[in-house]
Amino acid sequence: MQTAAQSFVDLPGIQKLRSGKVREVFDLGQTLLFVATDRISAFDVILPDPIPHKGAVLNQISAFWFKRFDDIKNHFVTADAEQFPEELQQFREQLAGRSMIVKKTKPLPVECVVRGYLAGSGWKEYQESQSVCGIKLPAGLKQASQLPESIFTPATKAEEGHDENIDMNRCATILGEELADRVKALSLEIYSRGRDHAAQRGIIVADTKFEFGMVDGDLLLIDECLTPDSSRFWPKDQYVVGQSPPSFDKQFVRDYLETLDWDKTPPAPRLPKNVIEKTSAKYLEAFRRLTGSELATA
Repeated sequence: MQTAAQSFVDLPGIQKLRSGKVREVFDLGQTLLFVATDRISAFDVILPDPIPHKGAVLNQISAFWFKRFDDIKNHFVTADAEQFPEELQQFREQLAGRSMIVKKTKPLPVECVVRGYLAGSGWKEYQESQSVCGIKLPAGLKQASQLPESIFTPATKAEEGHDENIDMNRCATILGEELADRVKALSLEIYSRGRDHAAQRGIIVADTKFEFGMVDGDLLLIDECLTPDSSRFWPKDQYVVGQSPPSFDKQFVRDYLETLDWDKTPPAPRLPKNVIEKTSAKYLEAFRRLTGSELATA
């Protein structure tokens, strides 16, 4: 059983293309291998302490949604380590549960954000202008209010620092009008279906981020899908309009870091054991609720 947290993954003989904040990406020729580590970042800084099981939770939640949305073209091939190519079998214990093979695509240079509730930067903007990403909203909404209808608020991808929110006109300029309309419609559909399933499991999906890529003229859903890292999950039974609800992600980590005299630049401070354990428990709870099953471990 996986108990030790994995911060970094190297597979000798397999070409690593890049290391993200959480994932390692390896080149398998026709496909890619995604390996989700237990690294955690806050305020765009990777922290020195990993969160046990986090990578497996993110990987297996994404696999759950990709299989559930099999009528929507996506990049998922398999998350079953037994079906991985021969050259990966020597690493099976390291990869099982926290990795998947995906199709190679050309990622679109826009992140597709869908918001169903007023939170985070959207709530801040609403207080200033009664709008979110240029979309006018009714007066009188409060923090964590459900929006009259879900809104598509794309963003440009930043190599470093924060992504920049853009409006549909800018999105259409970057992608072309037809492709922008397609990713908007798909994003709203996937969010709606994910939100409805999660609601039956006691989770509110306040907002989420999708990414898409092109291969052979086809538009595919890529990256991760409706995970606690790409979405804002709230427990339904603790939701109160006008308050920031607790969330199924790294909120314990953010809250702890906010109590410190830290300027939010590297190097990041160490995390106490109780913060690590509480955060790990939240990720595991999100997995159990969404999938109705226990996390598969090596």
